[in-house]
Amino acid sequence: MKNFKYTINGNVYSVVVGNTESNITEVEVNGTSYQVQIDTPEKKAVPEKKAAPVVQRPAQEPVKPISKPTPVASTGALKSPLPGIILDINVKVGDAVKKGQKVLTLEAMKMENAINADRDGEIKEIVVNKGDSVLEGASLIVIG
Repeated sequence: MKNFKYTINGNVYSVVVGNTESNITEVEVNGTSYQVQIDTPEKKAVPEKKAAPVVQRPAQEPVKPISKPTPVASTGALKSPLPGIILDINVKVGDAVKKGQKVLTLEAMKMENAINADRDGEIKEIVVNKGDSVLEGASLIVIG
């Protein structure tokens, strides 16, 4: 048996809950006994587990190989300051460049970065192509 005190609209009720058989419970409220029928909620049908749907992913373009930093015999190699993708090459072999002139555009972390010549000279070799992925320290252009 469990004893409870309830206050409803300022009135205090002393409630004693007695035995329960099937859905009938004996309840005593302020000394008066009642037999209370308790409604039991209907059991919900448990849905069958379905197999997870197969997700078809769209075909992706093949990934271009990443240019690895390679030692270059020439001391005039302009190196990538950070990993990224070559968006644009602004010079060609044989062009004369001045220190600070933009030679290519590198996208890194969703930002476009202008890569400038680090000295005056002539473009001897372009090591990368537009769209190539490069790592930090990879040779980009050889200036002689």
